[in-house]
Amino acid sequence: MTDDTISRVAVTDAAAELLARLRRQHGELMFHQSGGCCDGSSPMCYPDGDFLLGDADVHLGDLAVTDGPADEPGATGETFAVPVWMSRAQFEYWRHTHLTIDVVPGRGAGFSVEAPEGVRFLIRSRLLTDAEWGALR
Repeated sequence: MTDDTISRVAVTDAAAELLARLRRQHGELMFHQSGGCCDGSSPMCYPDGDFLLGDADVHLGDLAVTDGPADEPGATGETFAVPVWMSRAQFEYWRHTHLTIDVVPGRGAGFSVEAPEGVRFLIRSRLLTDAEWGALR
């Protein structure tokens, strides 16, 4: 295992498909893992740059998402990155976890761009393995 293969974040196929559609509507996207405001601890998806980041935020990694099969209407087939961020204070509690962004039916209570779609993003987490933790440290 090398540092290049280790990541703190991942995305399910269903969430990746939604991200591809949302990108066609809103442009480049980003996630900020909420610390409890508005929608509990849901990952909030914004057009990139709409959520102001600063020194108090940690970049967890980028999700690699493919914009659907090239024959899908509007899809390009290209792979794009969706950066995932979290507040530094919250990261202190979550630093030992791997986060997977998923999507489920239901409307969240936040300002995330998927809200009008009748679905919401959520985090599925697991502890990092000893090998992952060693590589990330």
